[in-house]
Amino acid sequence: MVAGASLLHTLPLRAIAPSDKIRIGAIGINGMGWSDLTALLKNPEVEVVALCDVDKNVLDKRIAELAKNNIKVKGYTDYRKLLEDKSIDAVVIGSPDHWHCLMMTDACSAGKDVYVEKPVGNSIVECATMVAAQQRYNRVVQVGQWQRSQQHFRDAINFVHSGQLGQIRLVKAWAYMGWMKSIPVVPDGPAPAGVDYTSWLGPAQTRPFNANRFHFNFRWYWDYAGGLMTDWGVHLLDYALIGMKSSNPKSIMAAGGKFAYPNDAAETPDTLTTVYEFDNYNIQWEQATGIDGGPYNRTHGIAFIGNNGTLVLDRGGWEVIPEKGKMAAVDRKPSVDKGLDLHAKNFVEVIKSRKMSDLNCPITAGAHIASFAQMGNIAYRTGKKIYWNEAKQNFTDSDANKLLAAAYHNGYKIPKIG
Repeated sequence: MVAGASLLHTLPLRAIAPSDKIRIGAIGINGMGWSDLTALLKNPEVEVVALCDVDKNVLDKRIAELAKNNIKVKGYTDYRKLLEDKSIDAVVIGSPDHWHCLMMTDACSAGKDVYVEKPVGNSIVECATMVAAQQRYNRVVQVGQWQRSQQHFRDAINFVHSGQLGQIRLVKAWAYMGWMKSIPVVPDGPAPAGVDYTSWLGPAQTRPFNANRFHFNFRWYWDYAGGLMTDWGVHLLDYALIGMKSSNPKSIMAAGGKFAYPNDAAETPDTLTTVYEFDNYNIQWEQATGIDGGPYNRTHGIAFIGNNGTLVLDRGGWEVIPEKGKMAAVDRKPSVDKGLDLHAKNFVEVIKSRKMSDLNCPITAGAHIASFAQMGNIAYRTGKKIYWNEAKQNFTDSDANKLLAAAYHNGYKIPKIG
């Protein structure tokens, strides 16, 4: 997260005419939503005019941080009120995953361009709905898969596509998160003062407030998100798909569980292996919390394993490990740029140009990888090897199809895009 005190040092110095300003509102500003907004404010065309969060403690904190830098904004606890402001050109959506679909479709309907955090939706049906909304309302929608804006990721994929690795039979993607410790069980209790918990829940099942399900740790509960698979998996598997020019798999199987912390408060697995089957290769996902000993001595990464050599790619750089006598090694090429800043700049440039094809991660790409990750979770949750029917856009298994759409509660319904 980017600290508010550092914001002063990132603001643009070049004066921009008010008529050329892109007026931004940010919805969900506790974590990545705030980091995204900070990256956007490094562009001189951007002006933040409104913030929204259902936690008034967070909202007041962020308004005060901006005020220290002589930036005055309106504050909202209801995102729909923010969307009613016709002077706002674009919004950042950094809310928990279970709110992304409703907020993005409402924003597009209100005529706003959108920067939406990953994963775009909390179900395959939500992802498809979000694509339909962008197409229906013709808005610029950038998904926060910021690695797509980093040069070293592109360079690595260009090497993969060069064919020098030979036939690639297996792609591994993994996240070994040693910093993630057990989440202790805590009792239910009242929501903190200033938190509109009913609005936070939204379409999720009504439950008593529990601190474990709130800020950040919501990721480890099926009601709101999909665990490490949809948190880190969408970033890393995205590049597995790009490297292999993959669409959807023929089959998916997964095994894992709560092996590290069997009695803690989280629902999603702390250990998981998922295999996606394609015609001539497999893509494999691995995750493990509480340990850092991932493949190739990396805590996270993507490995393209070819007959001639293996390319290992992570956020810090890439390298090629040759098969003996079949190709030359490529020493590690380190990252040289800041992906989040470049991703935000790309969003701003497309807002101005309206050239949707220039987006580094359009909603179609974000929906594809989010759906791909959901397929892995569905295989795990059903305990079956499941098969994807491309023509029908569903599974051949009825239990798997029950998980295509997230259950909506409290009077909310998945949007119908006309």
